[in-house]
Amino acid sequence: MDMAVTVIKQHLIDPEICIRCNTCEATCPVGAITHDDRNYVVDAAKCNLCMACISPCPTGSIDNWRSMPLARAYTPEEQLTWDELPAELSAEELAEAGAVTDAAPAAVASGPADANAAAPFNAGAYGATLPPWSAAHAYTNLYGPKAAEKSVTATVVGNVRVTEVGTDYDTHHIVLDFGAMPFPVLEGQSIGILPPGLDAHGKPHHARQYSIASPRNGERPGYNNLSLTVKRVLEDHQGRPVRGVASNFVCDLQVGDTVQVIGPFGSSFLMPNHPKSHIVMICTGTGSAPMRAMTEWRRRLRQSGKFEGGKLMLFFGARTQQELPYFGPLQNLPKDFIDSNFAFSRTPGAPKRYVQDVMRERAADLVPLLKDANSFFYVCGLKSMEEGVVLALRDIATAAGLDWDTVGAALKREGRLHLETY
Repeated sequence: MDMAVTVIKQHLIDPEICIRCNTCEATCPVGAITHDDRNYVVDAAKCNLCMACISPCPTGSIDNWRSMPLARAYTPEEQLTWDELPAELSAEELAEAGAVTDAAPAAVASGPADANAAAPFNAGAYGATLPPWSAAHAYTNLYGPKAAEKSVTATVVGNVRVTEVGTDYDTHHIVLDFGAMPFPVLEGQSIGILPPGLDAHGKPHHARQYSIASPRNGERPGYNNLSLTVKRVLEDHQGRPVRGVASNFVCDLQVGDTVQVIGPFGSSFLMPNHPKSHIVMICTGTGSAPMRAMTEWRRRLRQSGKFEGGKLMLFFGARTQQELPYFGPLQNLPKDFIDSNFAFSRTPGAPKRYVQDVMRERAADLVPLLKDANSFFYVCGLKSMEEGVVLALRDIATAAGLDWDTVGAALKREGRLHLETY
């Protein structure tokens, strides 16, 4: 007897558009998304079509689907080799496979869940996908990323190292000028840089994403420019030697050099604009870039005397003081303007301290901010920090007698907790 073949609506990521920002993998609650040094892919055996990754994607590359016979679903291994998405199967091809073409899309069953197993804490579930209600309108995807000819050329007008010479972390502050080409950006957005040359497969390098470190009116006010914070990558997350293609290219740029840029990207990790709004910034390493942008915009508003800003709190982590970008300039900011807290995990002779440890020490100051609908929290840095930071917020709220489920839901719903980890 003929059996109808189950057809699924398989979720795929367009490798031509994806900027490899890791937002989808960080957002996916079931671990269905993974990546290598080439592509981000979705495992059909794990994807439950929850759509949690759709709205946070800055480019729309995540919003792609193919009707596929379940038995022929593209494996992650296949997807990792793609340079472009395969064509949709025609009705005839589906019919030849014995598929019922009008069958309802179905997720692949992953087996019965253990009702007695405690669900792991999912920090990413509390991250907002909506911007603060008073955020300015963000322009996105003005240039690229589908084809290199859609990029815009920027000229390097500054390149300064912002970590101490002689330390392992070589981090640079790069200033790019766009000349007469419009490139409007907001604090919290990012751009993609297209490294020159070809990869190991003979294909042009994919764009690498970098957060903007300057405020909306530019690193130099009145000019069409922006800045980036870029760390030279010389090892992967496992400590194995690797020379980052884009980071080394960017860190080695000289004044007068040109780069190809796409973007801007991002429409949710934006700062509030209404008076007396509070901002809590939690970051490590180059995750400080958007925090620098927000801080500098507030500083310029304060200087103008036309804006009454609320509280600014910064929790900034690094291995050592010498590896913390912008440490000197941060020390020079007025204490009544920003409440800066530092955590160093590799200071000789001192115990390891992480940003979540310092947050717990400042619980008395964070509780009123968690209660205040005018307070906004931003987390940026390595993925490994995300769970510790959100758990710290949960524990601080709970110790103060607040119901975390209620508080966490409000932070997400009201665009008040933003997570950007990689």
